Amino acid sequence: MSDDFEVGEVESDTVEDWGNQTEIVEAKSDGDSKARVRIKKCGMCPESMREYIPCLDNTDVIKKLKSTERGERFERHCPEKGKGLNCLVPPPKGYRQPIPWPKSRDEVWFSNVPHTRLVEDKGGQNWISRDKNKFKFPGGGTQFIHGADQYLDQMSKMVSDITFGKHIRVAMDVGCGVASFGAYLLSRDVMTMSVAPKDVHENQIQFALERGVPAMAAAFATRRLLYPSQAFDLIHCSRCRINWTRDDGILLLEINRMLRAGGYFAWAAQPVYKHEPALEEQWTEMLNLTTSLCWKLVKKEGYVAIWQKPFNNDCYLSREAGTKPPLCDESDDPDNVWYTNLKPCISRIPEKGYGGNVPLWPARLHTPPDRLQTIKFDSYIARKELFKAESKYWNEIIGGYVRALKWKKMKLRNVLDMRAGFGGFAAALNDHKLDCWVLSVVPVSGPNTLPVIYDRGLLGVMHDWCEPFDTYPRTYDFLHASGLFSIERKRCEMSTILLEMDRILRPGGRAYIRDSIDVMDEIQEITKAMGWHTSLRDTSEGPHASYRILTCEKRLLRA
Repeated sequence: MSDDFEVGEVESDTVEDWGNQTEIVEAKSDGDSKARVRIKKCGMCPESMREYIPCLDNTDVIKKLKSTERGERFERHCPEKGKGLNCLVPPPKGYRQPIPWPKSRDEVWFSNVPHTRLVEDKGGQNWISRDKNKFKFPGGGTQFIHGADQYLDQMSKMVSDITFGKHIRVAMDVGCGVASFGAYLLSRDVMTMSVAPKDVHENQIQFALERGVPAMAAAFATRRLLYPSQAFDLIHCSRCRINWTRDDGILLLEINRMLRAGGYFAWAAQPVYKHEPALEEQWTEMLNLTTSLCWKLVKKEGYVAIWQKPFNNDCYLSREAGTKPPLCDESDDPDNVWYTNLKPCISRIPEKGYGGNVPLWPARLHTPPDRLQTIKFDSYIARKELFKAESKYWNEIIGGYVRALKWKKMKLRNVLDMRAGFGGFAAALNDHKLDCWVLSVVPVSGPNTLPVIYDRGLLGVMHDWCEPFDTYPRTYDFLHASGLFSIERKRCEMSTILLEMDRILRPGGRAYIRDSIDVMDEIQEITKAMGWHTSLRDTSEGPHASYRILTCEKRLLRA
């Protein structure tokens, strides 16, 4: 919704009876500030919206698309301003507190994701099965029916440099199914961004998130994905149903953009191992394309082929003139990803080796990366000092949360940091050994620090908080927003962001909003209208500081 609210009394224990209409009261503007439309209380959305993703379910716009042949319908098409979410998305009937990690890797409640389509389609491939009131995940996949662990061992044996948890720290799994590849990599100290479109198997990402595995709805279609250049040490595609050679290889060029210099692309698909004429032709096309990208075919064994991206531009520059695809212009910014169309060119590798020269994990987490020098922002402090200061700041704060607010007892698993900076919050959670994963969001309204976040071995994504986020309702156990509202309120209404926070927060989940005093009254009004239970706390700086912390809980209400 594009308006602010005035809060009336909310009976949180009778939230189910609110109805679907939101009561609105007009309020006059005061001087130069804009008029506010205040909501007395938030109504519940219809049951049909329980899995609503606003920018991926905008059927009115999708129906009007001029073309859908390249997957355009799976990309972001957000509601117009004023037509966004204006109600609280309900959970499915019988929703229960999610099974905690690590047990959730192997089983989740049926009532939380009540869909059997994947069981019917993929049950025979050892992906997923139903057992009474639970879904079970045996750990298999279409190309690794005997389990992800065995498959990962095979990859390590194929290429000695694929040392999970050392050289390989950040991975992407394309067309991830229920994300067993990423789920089993977690025990090897690898963070995997599992991506898939919201398509015929529309709940695969939802299953992944319910399991407690990092995942996002994303499509290889016509725009860049929302991740920086040289983000991933390994990108994996197992029967991911993507035609990498279409349109002169533009989709594999996007893989190349996101793959770290010297990183690996693993492809498990029928053209690798079957000898039918049509599949052999596809293999030849893939070989020709990867050769033109200067990728080296390191190993082909069984179902899997593994290529390595070059460490520098030497091979590109030594190609014959006119070779396609060309190198991108030097003016192209490979980290410009927000609503940016795919480009039919090879992203250049920085001449100084920036992005490719990262230490092994875990040393890279606290080593100021080379790409820190490329971030565009004004600072009176040396960048490395600022990087270290942010890490120390969040380490101390998280230490305080662990001691005073008993964070070790909180069921933290899926965590979203809504304004991540250099990723200090996520790094601190790792340092304090909280068994969770963090998606660090870099808002479009600030400097693009995503390359630094990935160079540290963390996961992140670009986003504009004036628009909805590309994930299912009830994705996160914990939302962290530090300094977000005092900045974004200049661009959009706080109610827009808070209603989106409610959509993506699990019942029983928590949010910590750390911001200036002058935004807290309005935030408290809105969160109360949404039925959240809140408490306003002083920061460690004491009662005279200009910041406060609003701790929020979205209660699990039973019918």
